[in-house]
Amino acid sequence: MGIARLLLVGVAVVAVLMLIAVGVRALSATLSAAPAEQVTPDAAPSDDPPPAPDPTVFIECVQDRCGEVFVRIPGGDVLLDRELAGGEQVGFDDEKLDVVLADPDGLRVTVNGEPRTPAEPGERESFTVTRE
Repeated sequence: MGIARLLLVGVAVVAVLMLIAVGVRALSATLSAAPAEQVTPDAAPSDDPPPAPDPTVFIECVQDRCGEVFVRIPGGDVLLDRELAGGEQVGFDDEKLDVVLADPDGLRVTVNGEPRTPAEPGERESFTVTRE
């Protein structure tokens, strides 16, 4: 049994050495191959990213604390339902949105990039916006 075990170990060592030799040969063939032809674009890419479109609705809290803001997709998911903290900003890009402002005082609302005239302070305001 001792000689059979040594013979088996010898065969395993030879197999590993053969695999290493094949790997080295394949790697050297890959590295010595001619580099691929580089394609140059016709126009140089711009360093500036394209301007992002204005969100459908953008709401910013300009006071220390603002009233509750509710935004949802009509007949669908509720996207926001909470008070906003001072300086907090939220924007949504959906095609159509229902918006409810419990108290628009302290909120700056922009619809499709245009400022929205706020309602009277303390007055609940609800409206639907559609992406342009």
